[in-house]
This record gives sequence, structure tokens and C-alpha cells, in this order.
Amino acid sequence: MQGARYCTLTYLARLLRLTLLAPDIIEAILDGREPDGMSLETLRKPMSMVWKEQCKMLVESAV
Repeated sequence: MQGARYCTLTYLARLLRLTLLAPDIIEAILDGREPDGMSLETLRKPMSMVWKEQCKMLVESAV
């Protein structure tokens, strides 16, 4: 594929995990209301697939 960029399976797996984020988190990010201290690095860490637990983890990591 012309113009395709090389990326590793590990990188793709980390990106695909972002599709499992709670809708509230995605909405907050898109609206610019994400918690202070939230970063891509935070979102790339392993997290629960349970949305309430995701929200709790992100709030705790922002403190």
C-alpha cells in the first residue's frame, strides 16, 4: 500500500484498546472536558473493561 506507515502489532493492540473506553470518557475527551492530567500514556495503560471502573481509575490517576 502506497503511503501506508509501518506500525507494530503491539502499537495496534494498544490503539484498539481505546475503542473499549466508556462512552462518557470518549464524550468528555471530544468535548474537551477530560480530567486534568489525562494523557494518551494514561489511556494506554491496561484498564478494566467495566466502564465504571475505567472512570474511577481515570479520576484517581488525575489526582
